[in-house]
Amino acid sequence: MHKYVYLFSEGNGNMRELLGGKGANLAEMTNLGMPVPQGFTISTEACTRYYEDGEKIAQDIEDQIYEYLKKMEEITGKKFGDPHNPLLVSVRSGSRASMPGMMDTILNLGLNDEVVESFAKITGNPRFAYDSYRRFIQMYSDVVMEVGKKYFEELIDEMKAEKGVKLDTELDADDLKKLAEQFKDEYKAKLGVDFPSDPREQLMGAVKAVFRSWNNQRAIVYRRMNDIPSSWGTAVNVQAMVFGNTGDESGTGVAFTRNPATGDPHLYGEFLMNAQGEDVVAGIRTPQSIDQLKEVMPEVYDQFAAIADKLEKHYKDMQDMEFTIEKGKLYMLQTRNGKRTAQAALKIAVDMVDEGMLTKEEAIMKVEPKQLDALLHPQFDAESLKAAIPVTKGLPASPGAACGKVYFTAAEAVAAAENGNKVVLVRLETSPEDIEGMAAAQGVMTVRGGMTSHAAVVARGMGTCCVAGCGEVKMNEEEKYFLIGDKKVCEGDYISIDGSTGNVYLGEIKTVPASMTGDFGRFMGWADEIRTLKVCTNADTPRDAEQAVRFGAEGIGLCRTEHMFFEADRIKAVREMIVSKNEEQRRKALEKLLPMQRGDFEGLFMAMGGRPVTIRFLDPPLHEFLPQEEGDIIEIAGEMNMSVADLKQIIADLHEFNPMLGHRGCRLAVTYPEIAEMQTRAVIEAAINVKKATGLDIEPEIMIPLVGMVNELKFVKNVVTKTADEIIAQSGVEMKYLVGTMIEIPRAAVTADEIAQEAEFFSFGTNDLTQMGFGFSRDDVGKILNAYYDKKIMERDPFASLDQDGIGQLVKMAVEKGKKTRPDIKLGVCGEHGGDPASVEFFHKIGLNYVSCSPYRVPIARLAAAQARAKELLNK
Repeated sequence: MHKYVYLFSEGNGNMRELLGGKGANLAEMTNLGMPVPQGFTISTEACTRYYEDGEKIAQDIEDQIYEYLKKMEEITGKKFGDPHNPLLVSVRSGSRASMPGMMDTILNLGLNDEVVESFAKITGNPRFAYDSYRRFIQMYSDVVMEVGKKYFEELIDEMKAEKGVKLDTELDADDLKKLAEQFKDEYKAKLGVDFPSDPREQLMGAVKAVFRSWNNQRAIVYRRMNDIPSSWGTAVNVQAMVFGNTGDESGTGVAFTRNPATGDPHLYGEFLMNAQGEDVVAGIRTPQSIDQLKEVMPEVYDQFAAIADKLEKHYKDMQDMEFTIEKGKLYMLQTRNGKRTAQAALKIAVDMVDEGMLTKEEAIMKVEPKQLDALLHPQFDAESLKAAIPVTKGLPASPGAACGKVYFTAAEAVAAAENGNKVVLVRLETSPEDIEGMAAAQGVMTVRGGMTSHAAVVARGMGTCCVAGCGEVKMNEEEKYFLIGDKKVCEGDYISIDGSTGNVYLGEIKTVPASMTGDFGRFMGWADEIRTLKVCTNADTPRDAEQAVRFGAEGIGLCRTEHMFFEADRIKAVREMIVSKNEEQRRKALEKLLPMQRGDFEGLFMAMGGRPVTIRFLDPPLHEFLPQEEGDIIEIAGEMNMSVADLKQIIADLHEFNPMLGHRGCRLAVTYPEIAEMQTRAVIEAAINVKKATGLDIEPEIMIPLVGMVNELKFVKNVVTKTADEIIAQSGVEMKYLVGTMIEIPRAAVTADEIAQEAEFFSFGTNDLTQMGFGFSRDDVGKILNAYYDKKIMERDPFASLDQDGIGQLVKMAVEKGKKTRPDIKLGVCGEHGGDPASVEFFHKIGLNYVSCSPYRVPIARLAAAQARAKELLNK
């Protein structure tokens, strides 16, 4: 029989794929002799089978769960459902990739009316017993039966108001017993059945709920954002309960071995006495700093600090740990590699190399490439900040600056962002359901919660600015405003928040670009030493090129010349060219464009300082340069001394049913070779001028777009070489240049061996290759993707991350065929996939020379390329 269930003592830290991260780490801590409440893990294979079987738990899996429950009873000396010696358990999810707060947990499972009464007597603590029971009913109702938390929170608030108290801890045993009854009544009112009293029914319901939570909306969104496949599934961990809510000698906490916001190397975290774990992360009560545990329970603190140090050295990474203290005894509930800000990730990686804990290759793997994004975006302008007065202060939960309009729900934040607004999501406290709103927002502010609350942990993982625990804020979510003293802030008003200080400001504060110094420079230096794949940029202006060079770009992999034509001082000349009735008129218009293009290219060559520059010739269909609105047509006809009717006729003649597959790219140069002549002249003359002026060795690369047949490229290349060779000969300057093509049509990939006879380089235009390979319009695909995600047809946008199984194979085929014909052919990619880490790894593996991406993604691509190489080195 296939094994689906494992005791913690049967596993180890290398079994993440089978046991999930939590299960593997519980097993590893057990093997290390740490105080872990024992239990068992139901494997990820059981989860995938649950979905294969139509969302049912097969009998053989259920039998194994009960078999291992018996083993757990033997280990603990307690019995599940026995009122005289009850075993209570927690049921938690644990996928192989850390997904904090995305899936569901149930605590205190195994309680019913009979067990709780006996439990109260056994423990001599009725308040603790009924507190545990009401928590269990609430969690089970919410997570397993999806009743929703708010009904139960309202009952708690009513009870506190009736008693005249503020905190849950001020309710006594009778209050909590009454609440448990009210909770069960609420359950029956909502579902029409009694709350389940059979612990076995409770357990199987909880296991199903954890499996089901793998496909809840927030988990799906998180997976899509972090490239986690749905096929992985989640494991389920069933663990003996230990209780932090038995009184003042008990407590619970969350801690990190280093500061997850700054990377400072000291123990960092929070705890609450007389509480269960959910209380700390939910932000319902304000916790104490972990340092204060030294005063409250010095021996427990020393033991915990020693374990934390051992775990960090064992895993060679900053650890995020959950612990419970039951009647003065410490228990470790979890450890995992901790989520951290980009600044912290860099500091931790650099410090661990300096401490001798990591090699440079290992350190490179400790920073998520996408995290670097947080370092590349604006901070508040120092002068503007001096003039600003904070209206309140919360906890600096995730660094960075954010300014935007206030919205109070995730849905409203998403809608506002889609309409082009900058957003700050303001919540009483965030929950996992807020994940989409947090992703859409520039920043997040919460009224409740500490540095390890949901908002803090998730925002840090996203690299999103977050200020948590703004206790002075009085929220009115229903009427969509909040108060800070006598100041009222309504939905749509601007606020600015500083995730590095916790300060909150009314109105907008000017921002400035981030500076990258210190740890960033050292770390990226290591990345550049390790990687073999070069990183270039897509840039059309000297300003973009200069920015990319500051971010470490090694050249321009794509200059889109059409972007230069849309400026006001040259669009008229472009339109003259388009409406020309013969070649002579076209050449006159092109003569006007020549000095403008030449000047553009001179600026790019200067900005790149001798680095390679690849210039793509005119690509889009000509109709894009012409007006479409009646008023614009009338105005432009007047400017061009032609009748409105004639201009309308030209626009109608240029109209195509599918312009993406129409008269564009190399087809324009075949039809009108004089366009390619002018652009060649502009490129070569600019290169000669810059070489003469600076002495830089300029070797321009001319890219012919949309080639599908070798004869197309041959024709256009002849126009280019004839023009270029004449100019170079006349100049008396020695200059080399390359002519290549963009591989963006599937036929070009299939016949790449033929095309390489003429092309000296290939640049893969993976945006169009994806579009034509799938038959998707990249401008319209958003309308169908959500339906494809919901129906599990696709998991991610193929325009954001390369489809390696399909489009990637076209690229791989073209690489192999191109090298066969021309072994020294230069190979790159210039679609936006060049800045996607998963795609960059693929391009490294198939042997490209470089990737090219937008300037702000250059550091991301540099790190992704280094990680691709580091994996090879570490796996040798």
